[in-house]
Amino acid sequence: MEPRSSVVKSGVAIGVLLLVGLPVAAQNSNQNSKVNNSYLSHIEPCNGVGTISLDARIAACTAFIEARQGTTAALAIAYNNRGNAYTAKGDYDKAIRDFDQSIALKPTYAKAFNNRGVAHLRKGEYERAIEAFDDAIKLDPDYGAAFVNRAGAYLKKNDHQRAAHDYDEAVRLQPDSQAAWSGRCWTRALLGAWQAALEDCDRALQSGSTSAAVYDSRGLIHLKMGEFGAAIADYNSALRAAPELASALFGRGLAKLKQGDAIGGDSDISAAKTIQGNIGDEFAHYGVGHD
Repeated sequence: MEPRSSVVKSGVAIGVLLLVGLPVAAQNSNQNSKVNNSYLSHIEPCNGVGTISLDARIAACTAFIEARQGTTAALAIAYNNRGNAYTAKGDYDKAIRDFDQSIALKPTYAKAFNNRGVAHLRKGEYERAIEAFDDAIKLDPDYGAAFVNRAGAYLKKNDHQRAAHDYDEAVRLQPDSQAAWSGRCWTRALLGAWQAALEDCDRALQSGSTSAAVYDSRGLIHLKMGEFGAAIADYNSALRAAPELASALFGRGLAKLKQGDAIGGDSDISAAKTIQGNIGDEFAHYGVGHD
């Protein structure tokens, strides 16, 4: 069962910026119009506007960068955008190189530091990820997404107290952030603050979240609180969104067993173990093991 964070469960919330600052040549509509139109045509796809594929976005950013007609700030954003696309493709080394280049061009670009942290986090390089998120937060102390992402890194290191503090900050800065409420719900559950965790999951769902992770987290909370019917309902919701989510299958199986449904419970638990062999050990760690 993975830590519930925006990074781990639903992908990082890495916002797209419009490329800013037209080149001097583009400001003169009477000169080099064909060159300028070609240059400008790369901006929207590099920004990921519309339903453009990741490969097309990478190609557009590459063309924009190689044209070398943009301002330094525009090039920094283009490298950042291409890095985001590489991250989405799982090519983290290329992503990190692009974020490094973006930062070299614009050392005050907090988003590039945050996104570099995301790539390190997904590589399992948690200390490097935290350092990058630290830098992003130093540059922009109100950067709620960076607090959410750093919390995810702390969760990976089992540093639940620091994760909880970062989620507190994220909720304060961005009270409409589903990722912040969901992440704090899971963190509070890990800390045994069941009622507070339940309230956070409720808040995430009330704000419109349909994430399997939120229902899965709330299912575990209800299971720990002995509310087995509510746990089953939440696990059902999680499985509608993610039918092969092992933690939801295992948790639902435990709840069914607690209600006396041995056949249904054993079936769910067996299915969960087929998907993730060690899922029973994870639940035992949360104090709800299968006898």
